[in-house]
This record gives sequence, structure tokens and C-alpha cells, in this order.
Amino acid sequence: MKVLQKTLLITAVCCCALTACKKSTVENSTLAKAFAGKFLIGTALNSLQIFELDTLGVQIITEQFNAIVPENCMKSMYLQPEEGKFFFDEADEYVAFGEANNMWITGHCLVWHSQAPQWFFIDENGNDVSREMLIERMRSHITTVVSRYRGRIKGWDVVNEAIMDDGSWRQSKFYRIIGEDFIPLAFQFAHEADPEAELYYNDYSTAIEAKCQGIVGLVKSIQEKGLRIDAVGMQGHLNMDSPTVEEFEKSLLAFSSLGVKVMVTELDLTVLPAFRGFTGADVSANFDFKAELNPYSDSIPAEIALQQQNRYIDFFRLFLKHHDKVSRVTLWGVTDKDSWRNDWPVHGRTDYALLFDREYQPKPVVGELIKLTKQN
Repeated sequence: MKVLQKTLLITAVCCCALTACKKSTVENSTLAKAFAGKFLIGTALNSLQIFELDTLGVQIITEQFNAIVPENCMKSMYLQPEEGKFFFDEADEYVAFGEANNMWITGHCLVWHSQAPQWFFIDENGNDVSREMLIERMRSHITTVVSRYRGRIKGWDVVNEAIMDDGSWRQSKFYRIIGEDFIPLAFQFAHEADPEAELYYNDYSTAIEAKCQGIVGLVKSIQEKGLRIDAVGMQGHLNMDSPTVEEFEKSLLAFSSLGVKVMVTELDLTVLPAFRGFTGADVSANFDFKAELNPYSDSIPAEIALQQQNRYIDFFRLFLKHHDKVSRVTLWGVTDKDSWRNDWPVHGRTDYALLFDREYQPKPVVGELIKLTKQN
């Protein structure tokens, strides 16, 4: 009996030690700890995570990341669906979550042509509002939102996706009614509402040469007016074959040369085929579902997973190479099941675009990225 008790005791001690060892290993091998001293590593939060209903997702967020951005709740159509009627419940929870977990909190986004309420641009007769009225509505929205979180939100995506792939201005309502001034005005209003907050311009397909130069011109125009702009956000919505690492690096260096920081925002890597060569990240794009566009409905083949892993490693190697210029890298979602890539630009597909799988487990690439930090 004593022998059995001793055996059970030894077994229990060994199990506890093994558990402690595993816990220690996990704690010492998180993405946040691995990239500490290089750049912030962040993720986008959805509603279930903000309200802590997705408990497994929350566990990943708090263990692996040190920066957060809201996926949707701070876009104007959600914050102010009717003029003067603000709904801050989810945004308040988001900021509180970040504060409770000592996260770098980014607000996303103040001015964007998409996911903006229609009332913003029309008068009581359904016609386009005057330039003065739209400027006032923009000022009121930015001031109300930024002032509410003054001193709490560290940085804002002030303007999102205003430049086209050819470097020209997007013909949005903001541009058509106000003109080019809408961007410097947005930065001015945001700075006045919180002079300490960092201010960013954010866009996709920034590795395209013409678009890069368009954004360079935009940033210079803001700087020439003496306005604050702290960083360019390079949305990292990657495909398996575009952009090249070299193209991305060229744009990264072009933005950095302006004296601003570079942030890699909205990072994900789709393994699914593009629709007739369609690239970019225009959320209005929508194509009909076809089985051949959803080749991995049950699982991702090992060779495709390895290709994706290697491509992620190549890009993170680039980010580490320029860690003196890159201040934050943010994944656009926590697990594969959260990714917008499942439904865009073709609804109903199954994608594997992020670092954690549908069972909330880290993919092998997570360990490889952690190892990569030891080499740089």
C-alpha cells in the first residue's frame, strides 16, 4: 500500500512538474514576448471577443498579443447610424478590454468611404450636402469620438483607403464634395480632439508602385500643412503570390523615408485562388460562389500549409530586418474561423489565413516565427 501511495505521489509530482513545464514553455514562447523590443504584435477583435464571450479567443489574445484594433465597432455606421445618435457600448467595452490587459489600443477608423452611414452625405431632400455641411459633420463625428477616448486610445486610423491603385484619388463622397482637403481636415480635427494620440493613414495594396507614390504625395501634403501624421498603415492582405517581398519592402522604405513610422496592419495570407486575378482588399467586391474557388473546404493540404508558412516567415523576416522602421504588426483576426477571408470576395469559402486554426491551436508557423526572432 505504501509503495502504491509513493508511486501515486511521484506520478502526481511528475504530472504537476510537466504541467508547470508546459505552462512555463508557453509563457516564454508567446508572440508578444518573442517580438518584444522589435515591434508590437497585434490582432483585430470581433464582438464576441470584445465582450469576452469567445473565451478561448480571449485567451489567445491576452497571451499572444500586446496590441489590439477593433474589426468593426468603431466604424462610423456603427458608432453613429443616425445623426447625433451615438452608440458607444461596444467601443467602450473594447477600450476597457485593452486597458485591463495593458494593450496598445488603436481606434479604427474615423473617416472611410465604406461602412459610413448614408445620412452623412445627404440633406433632408436626399441631395448631396454642401461642402460646409459635410466638413461640419466630419468634424463633429471625429471630435465626439476621439474626445471620448482622449488619453486612452493610443493611436487612430484617421483616414482609410483614399487612394486608388493607380495613385489617383478615390472618387468617394468625401472627395467629390469636399475635395482633397478632407484628409488634412480629418487629421486636424483628430489632433485637436486628442493632441497626444498618434495619427495614421491606412490603405491596402500599398506595394503597388503607383499607389505607393500616391500615398507618398498624400503624406507630404499633410506634412507641408504642419499637421501631425505619425505612421502609414500598410494593410497586409496577402495572397500566395502577390505582392513580392521586394515590392513590399520598396514601399516600406518609401514611407519610412518621409519620417513617419510604418505599421503593417490587417495582416492575413489567403491560400485560396483569386477570382480571375482579382487582388486588393476592396470590401465592396463580391463574386458568385463556385466550387473551384473553394478547393480546401474540409482541410488544407500539407504542402499548401507549408508554402503559406514559408511565405509568412519571409514577410516577418522583412519586418524584423526593418524593425527600426516598423512599430507594429497586426493580424486581421485571431483564428481562421474569424477571418473575413472566408467570405470575401466570395461568400461561403473556407480559408486558412491566420496564425491560429479553427480549434484555437497555434499553427506550426507560430513556433517558427518565435524562432525567427532569436536569429535577428
